[in-house]
Amino acid sequence: MRIGLIGTGRIGLSHAAALAARPEVGDLLVADLDPARARAAAERTGARAAERVEDLLAPGAVDALVVTAATDAHPGLILAGAAAGIPVFCEKPVAPTVAETVHVLTEVERARARVHIGFMRRFDAGYRRAHRALRDGELGELHRVHATTCDMAPPPAAYVAGSGGLFRDCHVHDFDILRWVTGREVEEVFAYGAGRGADYFAEHGDVDTSAAVLRLSDGTLATLQGSRYNGAGYDVRMELAGTHATLAVGLDDRVPLRSAEPGTAFPAGDPWEEFWSRFTPAYEAEIAAFIAMVRDGTPSPCTVADALEAVLVADAADLSRREHRPVRVDEVRP
Repeated sequence: MRIGLIGTGRIGLSHAAALAARPEVGDLLVADLDPARARAAAERTGARAAERVEDLLAPGAVDALVVTAATDAHPGLILAGAAAGIPVFCEKPVAPTVAETVHVLTEVERARARVHIGFMRRFDAGYRRAHRALRDGELGELHRVHATTCDMAPPPAAYVAGSGGLFRDCHVHDFDILRWVTGREVEEVFAYGAGRGADYFAEHGDVDTSAAVLRLSDGTLATLQGSRYNGAGYDVRMELAGTHATLAVGLDDRVPLRSAEPGTAFPAGDPWEEFWSRFTPAYEAEIAAFIAMVRDGTPSPCTVADALEAVLVADAADLSRREHRPVRVDEVRP
């Protein structure tokens, strides 16, 4: 199998390493707008470097395409792969705007292309366990959900400027996994945001601390909290409470919590510090699932339509934050 990868920054390099480790991949070609960076990535992963991005888009050049380039390049590369008739894996988001995302969705569906969008939490062992527990009836009737995503340290100002904001950049993962684990849609959200840290968040219309209440399609209530300044460590969790049991995702020995109860030693491990180490197995499983999709012709495990729904919830949350009112997701649906 010949796989092409475009974009050899940090996440691209990590995906390249995961691809190179797959026995199904006989030839891995990497490309970047900076050819020197592509050559360096090829040397580190045992891949071959292409001199131009266009080399990977030529007819018959590759059997599948992995897109880890800058966000503004995502729509064009997804559509180029679809036009070439090859499966595409693309890191989130699909596009910088909802309008562009809808355009990509329309064209992908018209071409009947298989596109896998990179929401890696769907491949995390804990979230997959929660997904099964709900469907097997282990939790009983779901009554409430709580989700948390907190960074240990904030991203730099340059990143925040083009990130799309806390709800789109960070909590979009919570919105996607909430839909996937519960099998329900988010209908309405009431969100708050606060600036408790650097001034550059406010300068870009963003916040560094968040809280929201979400109403799901069956009436289940979900709550969400997030922060860019969680000094104890990187904290991503989900709690699902049903009539029979409560299940927690991410509650392991490295969760950045400390108990105030006497005689309690849990958790005893070193806290997670950032997303890649926390989710390395999920990223690797995600790539394995994409390779299986290419090999077996199976449907995408996370479609462009799925990605659009998560972004619409993020946009509803951000509108709610700015206008201080509950917002139905249908209000932001094009």
